[in-house]
Amino acid sequence: MEERREKQRTGKGELTHGPVMKTMLLFAVPMILGDLLQQCYNIADTLIVGRFLGADALAAVGSAFSLMTFLTSIILGLAMGSGTVFSIRFGEKDTAGLKEGILASFTLLGIVTIVLNVLVFAGVDWIIWALQIPSALVEMMREYLTVIFAGLIATFLYNFFASLLRSLGNSVVPLVFLAVSAALNIGLDLLFVAVLDRGVAGAAEATVISQYVSGIGITLYTKIRFPELLKRDESIRLRVSRVKEITSFSALTCLQQSIMNLGILAVQGLVNSFGTTVMAAFAAAVKIDAFAYLPVQDFGNAFSIFTAQNYGAKETERIRKGIRVAVMTSVIFGAVISVCVFAFAEPLMSLFIDSGETAVIAEGVRYLRIEGAFYYLIGILFLLYGLYRALGRPGMSVVLTVVSLGTRVALAYALAALPAVGVVGIWWSVPIGWFLADALGAGYYFLRKGRLVNRPGQNGQTGR
Repeated sequence: MEERREKQRTGKGELTHGPVMKTMLLFAVPMILGDLLQQCYNIADTLIVGRFLGADALAAVGSAFSLMTFLTSIILGLAMGSGTVFSIRFGEKDTAGLKEGILASFTLLGIVTIVLNVLVFAGVDWIIWALQIPSALVEMMREYLTVIFAGLIATFLYNFFASLLRSLGNSVVPLVFLAVSAALNIGLDLLFVAVLDRGVAGAAEATVISQYVSGIGITLYTKIRFPELLKRDESIRLRVSRVKEITSFSALTCLQQSIMNLGILAVQGLVNSFGTTVMAAFAAAVKIDAFAYLPVQDFGNAFSIFTAQNYGAKETERIRKGIRVAVMTSVIFGAVISVCVFAFAEPLMSLFIDSGETAVIAEGVRYLRIEGAFYYLIGILFLLYGLYRALGRPGMSVVLTVVSLGTRVALAYALAALPAVGVVGIWWSVPIGWFLADALGAGYYFLRKGRLVNRPGQNGQTGR
């Protein structure tokens, strides 16, 4: 009874009790809905820019999206790695360790965000050159980037506190703040672009304002709702050991996320070399693509938090059951989404591109029908990322990312150079990379699962 009162008072939820599938799904659904709303930031930009400003503006915003995804991945990776430590400490019921981890993580992420902000503002022209932006789009791209970079601090605030709340089993509050900011983003997009005619800068301004609403909002909520976790006292201070622990998890998770999106940036440069038509097609198709497999990505993150809490609580059998349930759920969902994207690829592209841009739509449909047929593969890959991160093996997640993205980049450049293959080779390189990484990750798990799931000094324990 006392434990129940404590949960009600703090709003914390343990994932170490109850039916595995129900517990995992109830926790995952708000995360999935939240990130679907977050995608609305970029979806709104793309749809409104494509409709009101044309294919050139869409190509510029699309290239900027790949860059911002890379930068956000650094912050997100650090937050996800920190969240794993928070989840383990929460599972262990180590309150002091949790508080010190929060302090160490906030300090680390804050410093990294400031450094990133300085670097990107100073290097705008170099970034545009590295992305091989056509000369006709350079000024438009610079205008967009100058504004959108200002949102990095908001991205840090939201992702840090969302990670903290989720690690405690609260995935609903981050959803609420994203819902408000997503609606605001769409309204401001229409106002700045369609009414005030502020061009691509207006689309960027709408996104940044909305990001700050969610970032500042979730920060204030956490400080008011969970003052006991953020309060400093004599016993809670910035300890080197905690910084090292957070860094060991966060740096590798950050590296994994960065490699993933650096590979995508490398492919973006190759795509840009095929001209504005392919750029515009890719810009629209990649939004549909990201929206389509986002649920399995977030399910993988929810599975990771579920696993980390149970790893901290030494619930070995519950982890194994969770793996079986998660794989089945992810494969079924990925297959259903693949069928939908394949069948509706053309109408989906028409949401972003005027029906008169037939060449752009056709190329986007070709991309979606090649890559979109294999979403179950990336669903398994996200589960593997989450599993190894939760079990204290983030280095393995990095290895899988290198295999997946390394294959993708190498094959994309090799196949695209063949006249008989061309841009189609870029599209086929994606599922091939997923398959190879899945095979490696699953093989490693089956060879080492006994040592992976049992914590040091643990011989096994029956799950609840």
